[in-house]
Amino acid sequence: MSNVRCAVVLLSGGLDSTTCLAMAKAAGFACYALSFRYGQRSAQEIVFAERIARANGVMEHKVIDLDLSQIGGSALTDHRIAVPESPTSGIPVTYVPARNTVFLSIALGWAEVLGADAIYTGVNAVDYSGYPDCRPDYIAAFEKMANLATRAGVEGHRLRIETPLIQLSKAQIIQAGLTLGVDYSLTVSCYQANDAGQACGRCDACRLRRQGFTDAGITDPTLYRT
Repeated sequence: MSNVRCAVVLLSGGLDSTTCLAMAKAAGFACYALSFRYGQRSAQEIVFAERIARANGVMEHKVIDLDLSQIGGSALTDHRIAVPESPTSGIPVTYVPARNTVFLSIALGWAEVLGADAIYTGVNAVDYSGYPDCRPDYIAAFEKMANLATRAGVEGHRLRIETPLIQLSKAQIIQAGLTLGVDYSLTVSCYQANDAGQACGRCDACRLRRQGFTDAGITDPTLYRT
């Protein structure tokens, strides 16, 4: 792979990560997709991620098993905590403690094995739920750490954490994805999608997604339960 630029792309099965994958491909990277079965409330995320990976012809798609439900602390990993279905203030209970740090760390390990030049992640700091690990200063700090903590980094093969969506609105993300040929009917953004892949239409992720399609003037292809 010495003559091919490689990127590890974090792929959740949602709108943002799928757009991010399309952008990495458009930038000329050979893409390796990485998803996590981490004890999340909706197992459909992995089903959709697998479909997206196949449709986009990634070099390889790994699904890593973690069990963040053992530490809980989030409505996404603890079924005793209800997923909010109306707007809330502050950092919502759907925040999963240290999730992006855990995911990026594992992506970093695979990137070093592959000799990859970049990790792509679809974090967003505009139309998002207020999670602290989606901010530009967090990403900058992680990139600095990644190049201090790896053999590749200290030997001069510096890795970049690419966040092409971080300053885009949801509508802008959708418009960019459509330009790149993204099929958003293959994606699901719901925190509690059922086994048929239908979104609830009420959680924060559903509201942001639906509003993004409205603002973009595009028909939302999501299958909603209501």
